[in-house]
Order: sequence, then structure tokens, then C-alpha cells
Amino acid sequence: MTARRWTRAGVAALLALAAATAVTPASAAPAPQLVSHAADTRSLPAPPAPPTSVPRLVSGLGKLLTNPLPLLSSLLGPASNAAPGANPNQRTLVLYDSTGPYAWLGEAYAVEAANLISHGSAYKMQPVAQYTANEMAGYTGVVYLGSTYDEPIPTAFLDDVLSGSRPVIWMNDNLWQLTQRSANFTAQYGFTWTGFDFSNTPTVTYKNTTLQRDVLAAPSGLLATTITDPAKASSLAVANRADGSSLNWAVRGSNLTYIGEIPFSYVGFNDRYYAAADLLTLLANPATPNRKRALVRIEDVSPGSDPTELRQVADYLHSAGVPFSVAVIPQYKDPNGYYNNGTAQNISLAGAPAVVSALRYMQSHGGTLEMHGYTHQYSNVANPYSGVSGDDFEFYRAHIDSANNVVYDGPPAEDSALWAQSRMTMGKLNFTLAGLPTPTVFEPPHYAASAVDYQVVASNFAARYDRGLYFGGWCPNGSCGSGTPDYSKLYGQYFPFLVRDIYGSPVIPEQLGNVEPVPYNNHPARLPADILATAQSTSVVTDTVQSFFYHPYLGTSYLRQIVTGLQGMGYGFVTASAVAAG
Repeated sequence: MTARRWTRAGVAALLALAAATAVTPASAAPAPQLVSHAADTRSLPAPPAPPTSVPRLVSGLGKLLTNPLPLLSSLLGPASNAAPGANPNQRTLVLYDSTGPYAWLGEAYAVEAANLISHGSAYKMQPVAQYTANEMAGYTGVVYLGSTYDEPIPTAFLDDVLSGSRPVIWMNDNLWQLTQRSANFTAQYGFTWTGFDFSNTPTVTYKNTTLQRDVLAAPSGLLATTITDPAKASSLAVANRADGSSLNWAVRGSNLTYIGEIPFSYVGFNDRYYAAADLLTLLANPATPNRKRALVRIEDVSPGSDPTELRQVADYLHSAGVPFSVAVIPQYKDPNGYYNNGTAQNISLAGAPAVVSALRYMQSHGGTLEMHGYTHQYSNVANPYSGVSGDDFEFYRAHIDSANNVVYDGPPAEDSALWAQSRMTMGKLNFTLAGLPTPTVFEPPHYAASAVDYQVVASNFAARYDRGLYFGGWCPNGSCGSGTPDYSKLYGQYFPFLVRDIYGSPVIPEQLGNVEPVPYNNHPARLPADILATAQSTSVVTDTVQSFFYHPYLGTSYLRQIVTGLQGMGYGFVTASAVAAG
């Protein structure tokens, strides 16, 4: 994912810091602080603020659609988009808003919900305007994401929700259309909405765990609810105001679960996103097992790596009984001699026998090799750092702006299926020429590639091991791959468990991040205590996989703290292939 280069003296100083900042699991979960992810260009924005705190009810339901729009998307079968291990008897319908100037957000939110749902079931994604009477009878659960204030909703959908025939998760806007459709909504469900709350609510409490809510989400508000009959409704999560008071964040009554926002905007490490992920996966598959598994990946290993460092990491993990993955960059390039006194370097795996020997040693000590791009850099230019393998993007262009933020510019000019295929073919050949097994798992450098590149990955590898990058316009009418990606509308998503994302690949999760001893690009330093705090947050998700990556040049002290911390929380380390199997 991310590489930072250090001098030997710098590494020694970092190891001293590691010893001084050792943590135990009991001290690893401080209460989340007020956060803002304004510098994170991979994060989705929130819907625009509603025009009024109390939605205006439309007389005679004149805004509602009595006739649905033509149905343009097709029903996907259970095997087509569910992750390995999903329940074959479950299917989920994902409905989203598609009108107004922010219609692309409706599609984006639906993509994120669908990716999460794939862990438990197959799904169909479509605009709510296309819903037809009794359509939900063909599914075991329904999700509606209300991102457009007063989106015209078919009365058929409202009536089918009110029939109680299927469990429904409803997020954010337009709950008032449902309550207006039923004269006895409050009596039936035991709760009702009261209006938008725009107060500062920096945290959400779910399953007795405090999760963060970014300050940038506050202007969009939370639609507050009140429980009128505790025998019929219950609060699943509360949002906590800065003054110590709280309001319902998620409530459930009868077949309806309501979340007062769409928690896919401004998502950070310890986010309320995890509460939504848990609710969605349990809707998709109520029988989801709660396995407590963990993964570790050794990152940015290349022909330029130090074999001694690789063996030391392997020795520690083997002694702890921890299987691990190794993200291998098969071709090391420093085209401008950035780290070699101005002399260019270009080293294949076969040209680095000591590294190949260390990789075999890692395999014999519980390691599995994966492919981490071909060169993990682009051409002979800074993209955005140095032009050197491990530092830069390979399948995406980027630069650093005047405010020190990494800005995603779009795919390289030569990007195509043929170009991506050639790089993956050359990468595989490098493993073969070095006498190493051909990897079956791919990790895009810096978790970034174009839509077509992701499709090429899906045709070449059994799984990806990353966080996905997605683009507006790719899934018109819920039919992913039928549209043209808008690279100016990109967003990233991490997963707490195995999914099959919209590009077709099973995606092995990585959501805990990595140790970064010093701040960079407006991101704070990240130490073992931070990673373990995130693990506490993600533990609210049923069947979560606690997954992190680690750079071997940092030694083993930080690594030991994280491994023992996760084991102390009751998680057992497994192979990535075990997770990929479902």
C-alpha cells in the first residue's frame, strides 16, 4: 500500500520509539476523538443538507410515483455477485435514489451497500423509481438508501414495506413518505421521526462500542426518531452530541430498521460505518457465522529489499504460529537513481537471488506470496513521490498539491485492458523466471487502478487483497460495467470481511491499516495502539476479519505489539486463502 523510506539511523530511532510506546490490549481502545477526513480524497461526501429541519408532507402524496419507471436492470443470480461462502438461499434488493444534481451519490452509496451485502448474499441493485408491485417477494431482504430529499418513491414500494413481508433497512431521507402512506405507522412500528438534527454528533455508540462520526457529516444532519412503544421498537445505536446528550442513530420496529443517515460519507478508521456493515450483513444473511479471524500481510517486498529483514519478520511470525502473506513487487525500478546516487536501477526477481532465497525462507515459515503490481511505480516520473518501486502508484496517476494532499488525477494515458494485461503477464513471468510459484492473489499498488484494470485483475487472479476504488457512472440503473466511469467522481471503500465487489473479484479485506511512525500528506502518525483501537471498533461487525499490513524495514517490535494485541482480543491468525474461500 504505502511505503515510507528511512535511513538506518531513522529506523533505529523508530525501533526505540516502538519500545517506548508498547501497548497492551486493555489500553488499546481510547475513546475516539473529534475527527475530520477532509484530506482524504477517496472518501464520499454526504448528501446535501435538507432544505428544512422538518420535512414538508406533500398533500395527497402528489410527489409519489404511482407508476414505476421502466425496469432497465436485470436480476442477477445467486452465484453471480455473492462472495464465496455467502448464503445461497438469500437474495437482497438494493434500491437507491437516482434524481437531482447529486444522483451519482445514490449510485455510489448503493455500490458500497451492495459490496457489503455480497458477504452474506447475492443482490440486485436498481433505482427505487423502477420498483414494481410485490417485487420484494423475490428477495429475502431489502435496502433503501434515501440520498435525495423528496425523491419520488413508487407507492408500490411504500405499500410493500408496510406489508411487513420482508425485512427492510431504510437509510436517511424520505421516511416521511412512508409514515404519510400509513395512517397507523406509529402504532405498527412503535417509533416515528421528529425532524432533522444538525447538532455536532462526533460519535455513535453501537454494541456498547464508541465509533467515530466525522464532523464533515454534521451539516447533512441526522433524521431523529423517537420510540413511542418500547414493546414494539428498540434503539440499536445512538449518536452522541458534543454536550453529552444523545439521539437515536438506528432504530428497529417490526420489519423495519431505520438509520438516520447514510454512513458511507467521510469514513475513517474507527467509523460508524462498521455499525452499518454489521446491520447490512445480518440482513443479507441472518445466519452469518461470527468467526474471529485475523490476517497480516508483509508489504512492499521487492528485489531491492533487505533479505535479513525479511528473514527476521518470518522468524518472529513463525515463532508466534502466525501464517502471513507477502506482497511482492516482482520488478524493482529506480529509473532516475533517486535512492542510488543518480544511477538508474532495474532489478528483476531473478536478478536478486538473495531476496529470492529469503522469499523461499518466508514460504517455509508460513508465508504465501502475492503479486503487488508489476513495478509499483509509473514510467520515470514522480507519481507522486519519487518514481521508485514501492513509493509510487502504478495503475493510476497522482500528484501532491500545494496543501500537501495526494490528489488522484486519473488513469495513465496509455491505460487499457491490453496495457494492464501486459503488466500482469510480465509480473507473473518474473515469478516464474525466479523459480517462485505464480501468485493467485493481486494487490493493486496504493489500492488504486482504473475500472478496466480491476476487470483485468478479475480475469487473471482468484482474488484481490485491498481496498477498492470505485467511480461514478460505472453502474447506471444498477448494471455495473455498462456505464462509462467518471474518474472525477472516485471513492474508496474498505471491508471488514470477504466480499465480491462490483468488478467481480473476491476481495480479501484489509481495514486496520499499517504502522506509519511519522505523519505524512496530512495523515497523522499511526502506531500499534491506533491499529488496535481500530480493531476494537471493527469488532462490532459480525464475522469481521482483523486485517493489517506491515513493512519489514520497521523491524519486529511494532509487529509483535499488534499480533499479541489481536491475539489478546481473541482473534486467531489464518491464511488469506482461508478467508478467500469464504
